[in-house]
Amino acid sequence: MNIANLRVRTRLFAGFGILCAFLLVIVLFSTAMLARINQDTSDIANDRMPKIAASHAVLTEVNTISIALRNMMLNADPADRAAQTADIQKARAAIDATLAELQQTIASVEGKALMSTSLDYNAKAVTAQDALLRHISAGELDQAAAFLKDQYRPLLGEYRKALNAQITLQSSLATKAVAEAGRTYDNTVRTMVALAVVILVLAGLIAWRITISITRPVARALAIAETVAAGDLTSQIEVNTTDELGQMLSALKKMNESLVATVSTVRTGTDLIASASSQVAAGSLDLSSRTEQQASALEETASSMEELTSTVKQNAENARQASTLADAASTVAERGGHVISQVVGTMDAINDSSARITDIIGVIDGIAFQTNILALNAAVEAARAGEQGRGFAVVASEVRNLAQRSAAAAKDIKGLIADSSSKVGDGSRLVGEAGDTMQEIVDSIRRVTDIMGEISAASREQSAGIEQINQAVNQMDQVTQQNAALVEETSAAADAMRSQAATLATTVAVFRTGGDAGRVQPAAAAAAAAAKAPRLSRPAVPRTSAKPQASANVQAGAGKAQLASAGADGWEEF
Repeated sequence: MNIANLRVRTRLFAGFGILCAFLLVIVLFSTAMLARINQDTSDIANDRMPKIAASHAVLTEVNTISIALRNMMLNADPADRAAQTADIQKARAAIDATLAELQQTIASVEGKALMSTSLDYNAKAVTAQDALLRHISAGELDQAAAFLKDQYRPLLGEYRKALNAQITLQSSLATKAVAEAGRTYDNTVRTMVALAVVILVLAGLIAWRITISITRPVARALAIAETVAAGDLTSQIEVNTTDELGQMLSALKKMNESLVATVSTVRTGTDLIASASSQVAAGSLDLSSRTEQQASALEETASSMEELTSTVKQNAENARQASTLADAASTVAERGGHVISQVVGTMDAINDSSARITDIIGVIDGIAFQTNILALNAAVEAARAGEQGRGFAVVASEVRNLAQRSAAAAKDIKGLIADSSSKVGDGSRLVGEAGDTMQEIVDSIRRVTDIMGEISAASREQSAGIEQINQAVNQMDQVTQQNAALVEETSAAADAMRSQAATLATTVAVFRTGGDAGRVQPAAAAAAAAAKAPRLSRPAVPRTSAKPQASANVQAGAGKAQLASAGADGWEEF
C-alpha cells in the first residue's frame, strides 16, 4: 500500500497513534517499576520503621520501670514510692499495648520467634518486678538488692537482647528493601532510556516520512499558486495521489482551467462593457444637453406664468376694487333716489299749500271787494247825511282805500302764487323725472355691481387656476432640473464605469491563457471609444426677469406657446 494515497488525517492519526502506543508502553513500564519502588518504600515507612520504633519504645519503658524500681529502693518516702509505682503500672500498660500491636504486624518467621521470646521475657520481667516490689514494700531492702542483682538484672539483660535482636532484624529487612528499591530505580532508568532512544528514532522516521508525503505536494501546490498569482495560467498540473493533497492539486487544476475560461470571458465582457459604457456616456451627455434645454424652456415658461399670475392677480384686485366702488355708488344712488322721492313729496306739499293760499287770497279779494262796496255805500250815506256824515265819509274813504289796496295786494299775491304754483308744478314734474332717472341709474349701477362681482369672482378663479398652473410648471421645472442632475450623474457613472472597465481590462490583461496572440488590448479600445464620446457642458439656465404689467397677456400667451413646444419636443425625447 502506497502511503501517499492515504488520507492526511489517516497518516497523522497513524503516526501519532504509534507514538502514543510507545508512550503508553513507557508509561505502563514506568508505572510498574514505580509501583515496586513504592511498595518497597511503603514497607520501609509503614512496616519496618514502625516495628523498630515500637521495639525501641518497649526498651524505653523497660528502662523506665528499672529506674522507678531503683528510685523506690533509694527513697523510702511513701508518696514517692506511690508515684514510682504508678509510673511502673503506666509503663507496663504501654509495653503490653506496644507488644500486642507489634505481634500483629510481624509476619516473618524469624521475627515471630523473636517476638515470642520477647513476650516470654516480658512476662518473666513482670513477675520479677512484682517480687522486687514486695521486698521493697516489706522494707527488705537487702533482699531486694540481692534479688535485683542475682535474678532481675540477668533477666532484664536477656529481655533487652531479644528486643535488640528484633530491632536488628527489622533494620536488616529495611536495608534490604532500600537496596531493592535502588536496583529497581536503576533498572527502570536504563530501560526507559533505551525505550526513549528507540521511540525517538522511530518517531523521527515516521515524522520524516509523513512530512515529505505532505510537504512535497504542498510545495507543488504553492508553486502552482504562485504561477497563477503571477498571471500565468498555462501551467500543466499533474495529479499522482488520491489523498487530500492530491484532491487539492486536482482542485487547483480545475481552478486553473476555470480561471482560463473566466478570464477569457471577462476579457470579452470588459471589451463589450467598455464599448457599451462609452455609448451610454455619449447618450447620457446628449440626453443631458436636451434635458437642460428643456429645463431652460420650462424655466422661461415658469417665469412667464409668474408674470401672468401677477397680471391676473392685479386684474382681480382691480375688479374687486371696482366692485367695491360700484357697491358704494349703488348705495349713494339709492340714497339719492330716496332724497329725490322726498323732494317730490315736498314739492307736492308746496303745490297743495299754494293752492290753499290761492283760495285764501281769493277769499281776501272777495272780502276787499265787499269792503269796497260797503265803503262806497257808506260814502253815499255820508253824503246824504251832510255835515253829520263828514267824519264817517272820511273813514269810509280810508276803508275804501284800504280795501282797494288789499284787493290790489291780493291780486299781486294771487299772480305771484299762480306763477309759483306753475313753477312748483314744473319743479314737481322735473323732480319726478329726476327720480325716475335716478332709479334707472340705481338699477344700472346695481347691474354693474353684479357684473363686477362676477368679474371679480372669475378673476379670483382665474388667479387660482393660473397659480395651480404656475405651481405645476414649477414642479415640472424642479423635476426637469432633477432629471438633468440625474442624467449628469448617470453620465458621470457611465464615465466611471468606462474607466472601471478599462481598469478591469488592464487588470485582466495580466493573465496569460495561451490565446493572447493578435488580441487588441481592451484598454486601448476603451480609450478610443471614450475619445469618440462628445463632451457637452451644461448651459446656463437663464431666469427671465419680470415684464411690465401692460405686456402681461402677451408674455402669458408666449409662455403657453413655449410650454406647449417644450412638452411636444423635450419630453418626447426624454
